[in-house]
Amino acid sequence: MSESGVPARDASTVMLVRDGDAGIEVFLQRRVSGMAFAAGMTVFPGGGVDAADGTADIAWAGSEPAWWAARFATDEPTAQALVAAAVRETFEECGVLLAGPTADSVVDDSTVYREARGRLERRELSLAQFLAAEGLVLRADLLRPWSNWITPETQPRRYDTRFFVAVLPQGQIADGATSEASDVVWQTPQAALDSWRAGESVLMPPTWSQLDALCGFADTAAVLAAEPVIEPIMPKHSPGTPGRPLSDFPDNERYFAQLPQMGALGGR
Repeated sequence: MSESGVPARDASTVMLVRDGDAGIEVFLQRRVSGMAFAAGMTVFPGGGVDAADGTADIAWAGSEPAWWAARFATDEPTAQALVAAAVRETFEECGVLLAGPTADSVVDDSTVYREARGRLERRELSLAQFLAAEGLVLRADLLRPWSNWITPETQPRRYDTRFFVAVLPQGQIADGATSEASDVVWQTPQAALDSWRAGESVLMPPTWSQLDALCGFADTAAVLAAEPVIEPIMPKHSPGTPGRPLSDFPDNERYFAQLPQMGALGGR
């Protein structure tokens, strides 16, 4: 139990990348101002794990839950739910579906599942039910584990967020057709950081950290080949500290040195 009395809810966030003329591009969303968490922030697609994400009979291709459990230092049921949530949230929030009719294929036009996407977002349908009804296989092999950030203990809404990375499947289009985003954009990681430094967007430390890391890769193949060491990162929140209320996260001094204005706390 945390200092705030609120346990951290498991969550999955996906860095969706593609190769562009200027290098790697990443898909980013600006969350609507009315959101209870990270309102107005620029983030990657993602969200909390639902109970239905742990459904055992989901069709699955790629590394088994035991492999994911080892990478994210958790148990197998939680690992399976995290991967399922990553696929579900990516589909709900930007229409990209990491699934296919067979274990070695992926849908090339996810818009045909528009109605199901809405039902998933409204929680009228579970991912397992959707995949079974459409004869689709979850492509866990299209995802890679990346990092793990936990919201500070003092916060009233907390997430234990596992970050994944995935390449945009050929033929699919990432969109902004979600109630959670007011704007979406494909940007190079460097351009996203430049926009933040110019005060044009707000990046929480976890988002900033992932963008900073992606700057070191030449293309998506290099990103997929990476094997980052994943250790839980939980910043410390010290209210009242002038200019730097967060500490104990990698490169926190550099983050605050570049920060154009006080952003927000969190784990997306």
